[in-house]
Amino acid sequence: MGARGESGEWVNWAGDQRCRPARIVAPRSREELAEVVGTAAAAGEKVKVAGSGHSFTEAALTTATMLRLDALRGILDADRGSGLVRVGAGTVLRDLNEELAALGLALENLGDIDAQTLAGAISTGTHGTGAGLGNISARVEAVELVLADGSVRELTAAADPELLRAARIGIGALGAISAVTLRCVPAFTLRRVDSAHRLADVLDRFDELAARNDHFELFTFPYSDRALVLERNRTAAAPRPKGRAVAFLNDVVLENWALEAMAATGKALPRAIPALARFAGLVATGGDNQDRSDRIFVNRRTVRFTEMEYAVPRAAGPTALRRVIEWVRANRYPVFFPIEVRVAAGDDASLSAAHERDTAYIAVHQYRGMEWRPYFEAVESIMDDHEGRPHWGKRHFQTAATLAPRYPRWDEFQRARNRLDPQRAFANAYTERVLGE
Repeated sequence: MGARGESGEWVNWAGDQRCRPARIVAPRSREELAEVVGTAAAAGEKVKVAGSGHSFTEAALTTATMLRLDALRGILDADRGSGLVRVGAGTVLRDLNEELAALGLALENLGDIDAQTLAGAISTGTHGTGAGLGNISARVEAVELVLADGSVRELTAAADPELLRAARIGIGALGAISAVTLRCVPAFTLRRVDSAHRLADVLDRFDELAARNDHFELFTFPYSDRALVLERNRTAAAPRPKGRAVAFLNDVVLENWALEAMAATGKALPRAIPALARFAGLVATGGDNQDRSDRIFVNRRTVRFTEMEYAVPRAAGPTALRRVIEWVRANRYPVFFPIEVRVAAGDDASLSAAHERDTAYIAVHQYRGMEWRPYFEAVESIMDDHEGRPHWGKRHFQTAATLAPRYPRWDEFQRARNRLDPQRAFANAYTERVLGE
C-alpha cells in the first residue's frame, strides 16, 4: 500500500508561516519514504519535511511535495547500558520522554517546549540551558538519512565525521531524516527553584549563576528592572510532583491565562505596556518544584507569539541584553513579552549556533498580531555587533553571505550538502537565502 497523500494549506504553530503544497504525503515506513522522495526528485520536484510546525521561519515551506513523518515514531532500539537509543524521526519529544522514562533513561537536556519532532528539533539546533551542556544535537550519535535518489544512508562519526557534523543540524537541506540515534543518560530528578531579583544584580552575577547551576536561565520584561531566575539542579531526592490544582494554577492560569490577558491588553493599549511589564515583573515571585527531569524542563505554552533568538559568546550575554533593553526603552517600542536568556556549552556541529564557543542565547518575542519587524531588526543589529549567530528555527534576516564568516566549518557543511543533495532536491526559498543555491 502506498503512502497516504492529501492537499491543503499547512500552517505553523504561531500561525504566521503558511504554504499550500501540491501534495502532503505521510509515508508509513522508511521504505515508503524512500519511494516518495526518489519519485518526486526524479520528476524534478522539490521535497520538504515538516515537523510539528514549531519553527518560526520558512524552513518547511513548499509549493511542491511536503512530507509528514508522523508514522516514523517511537523508540526502535535501546541499550540501557550504553544509553544509545535509536528513535524514529517523527517522534514528538513529549512522547519520547515518556518512552525513555519507561526504560529508566532520559535526555540529558531539553528546552522548555516538547511539542517538536525529534528530527525538527535537531535540524534547527533546539537547545535547553546549562553551562556545561550542549544542545540536543550534541547527543546525536548517528543519523539515518533518505537521499534524493531514494537511497538510505547511515551517517556516523566512525564512517564519516564530516557528514555527521553537518547532519546533526542540517536545516532540512541534506535529506529526509528517518531515524536518529541518541546517547541518553540514566533517568534523574531535578529541583527547580524560581526567584525574583533586581536585573542589575543578576547580570552582575551572570557567570556565577551559570557556573553554579546545572541549568540556569532568566526572564525579564523589557520595561521592568526585575528578573525571574530559574535554577534547576539534579537531586538524589525523590520526585514530588505538584498536585493537579497547584499545577493548573501555576502552569495554566498564571503562566498562560494571565500572560495572555496582559499581552492582549498591551496590544489594545500600547501605552499601558510599560506599566503592565513592571507589574508582571513584581508579581513573578517564583516557586520550588521537584520532579522527573523532563517535567521540570518543559513548560506548557498556549499563548501564541513569534520569536527571534541569537547565540553570542557567553561573556557578551549581559552586555547584549542590556543593549536590547536600552533600545526598547529609548524607542518606547510596544513589546510586553519577556526576554529569555539561557546558556550552553560549545559543540562541533558545522552549523551549530554554539559552534566551538560557550554561548549565551538571547530570545526576544512579540505577541501574536503585533508588529515585530522593527524590534527584531534592531535586536539583530545588536547581535551582529557581538558575533551573533541566529537560531535556525527562529526569525532572522541573515543571508548566506552574512552567515558564512560566522561558522568556522561553513565550507565543510557546503561540501556535505554537495555530496548528499547535489541537485538541491531538499531546497526551498529559506535554504537558498541562508545557505545559498
